[in-house]
Amino acid sequence: MAAAVGEGEAYDRGRDFAAWLGLVPRQSSTGGRTILGSNTKRGSRHLRMLFVQAAQVIMMRPKNWHKFSFGPWLEAASMRMQHNKLGAALANKLARIAWSVLSSGKDFDWKGQEIAAAVRSGQCRKQRS
Repeated sequence: MAAAVGEGEAYDRGRDFAAWLGLVPRQSSTGGRTILGSNTKRGSRHLRMLFVQAAQVIMMRPKNWHKFSFGPWLEAASMRMQHNKLGAALANKLARIAWSVLSSGKDFDWKGQEIAAAVRSGQCRKQRS
């Protein structure tokens, strides 16, 4: 991925990177209504294939989904989405995470993100000594 996009500075956010890969639905709008079509399949075919294959490998082992930060999302999405559509959505999520890691230069710390999100939402309380 680093060979194909460098440090990701060409993209403002992860969605732009995923759109370049062809992992987001094609959008058209009419009358103020947005219509989502099939995936665009633009950009690097090889890189897109790697993200889709990574998503398929993760989906093959549902017992391990709880180990990932997106495990609850994946479990909920598997109940409402068809298998291939879920694979494309997970590949999109993985591409966005990869862009974030590449552009920030930091390791992906999903436990730290979950704790920070819980603190922001007020789910964690400070213990008094």
